[in-house]
Amino acid sequence: MRLPKPQHPLLSVVDVGAVPPREEEAEPLTMLLDFYAISVKRMHNINFKYGQHPFDFNEGILSFMAPSQVFSSAVANKAEAVKKSGWVIYIHPDFIWNTPLAKTIKHYDFWDYSLHEGLFLSAKEEATITNIILAIEQECSGNIDRFSKGIIISQVEGLLNYADRFYNRQFITREKANHQVLERLETLLNDYFNSDNLAERGLPTVQYVADCLHLSPKYLSNILRLVTGQNTQQHIHAQLIAKAKEKLSTTSLTVSEIAYELGFEHVPSFSKLFKTKTQLSPLEFRASFT
Repeated sequence: MRLPKPQHPLLSVVDVGAVPPREEEAEPLTMLLDFYAISVKRMHNINFKYGQHPFDFNEGILSFMAPSQVFSSAVANKAEAVKKSGWVIYIHPDFIWNTPLAKTIKHYDFWDYSLHEGLFLSAKEEATITNIILAIEQECSGNIDRFSKGIIISQVEGLLNYADRFYNRQFITREKANHQVLERLETLLNDYFNSDNLAERGLPTVQYVADCLHLSPKYLSNILRLVTGQNTQQHIHAQLIAKAKEKLSTTSLTVSEIAYELGFEHVPSFSKLFKTKTQLSPLEFRASFT
């Protein structure tokens, strides 16, 4: 397969519809990119897999991939035509080196989102993003001069800032779905801390919780912050402290026994967390009930 010649050695804007199909298109293709990739595209009859998650690009969405992410694609139905449209921007990390964007690009949480957590754009939002992409493409295809890099960097920053705004809108407008995530989280943590083998399992991690809910850790925490003002780790600690209070007030177990049953390897770690969250040591809390 021959791809269009890149306009710039470290940055390219690719018209997805203009990329010719691979001769072996029906066979799965796995790729690991060394670039930041920003895409707004629709692809019919192509199966994508990013990490362990299959993804459908039939809907037009804006998605982001950081360098060293692995994904694969293949034709879904060999008897059906492949239809592709949209744009992808590939940015090598060297392009943003020694620019303000090099320090801020990783501050955008959506680089750590999964593809199925992409940004569903309204028609107006898609027009805004497309206009920026076309402006970048025009700057790349022109004569490169000493102003080009600065102009492109500012355009990319503008695109990322708009994406941040649009993601915030998506979190707000999906209020019902967000509360359903919160309900699923509370059920998951309640079941976890009430399990009989909690001592062997240890404390749940943010990654474990996110995996169980089929969300990326950053996406989950951002939903929870919007709904409750707390991130995933804080929710885990809240459930943990509630369970510790229950054991301290209703059983005669020692603090060490409670810490062990809650999955702590070291009692001081449990006591420190409990006091941080309640302003009382475990023994002081128990004494308040006598």
